[in-house]
Amino acid sequence: MVLTINGTKKEMPEDTTTIHKLLDHLQLGNKKAVVERNGMIIKKEEQEQEPVKEGDSLEIVHFVGGG
Repeated sequence: MVLTINGTKKEMPEDTTTIHKLLDHLQLGNKKAVVERNGMIIKKEEQEQEPVKEGDSLEIVHFVGGG
């Protein structure tokens, strides 16, 4: 399945069926992240059930600590 993530088309495994699974695949599952799918922000509590489909456009912003 091809998704556009932060402006770049990326091939994702077919079992990447939800935003939660996508974040796990991108190794962002344990990090605080804001996800926008097709122009709509997806709340953290909805990410486990929110589907991703071929051609979706996602913006993912995750927070990095530093000092």
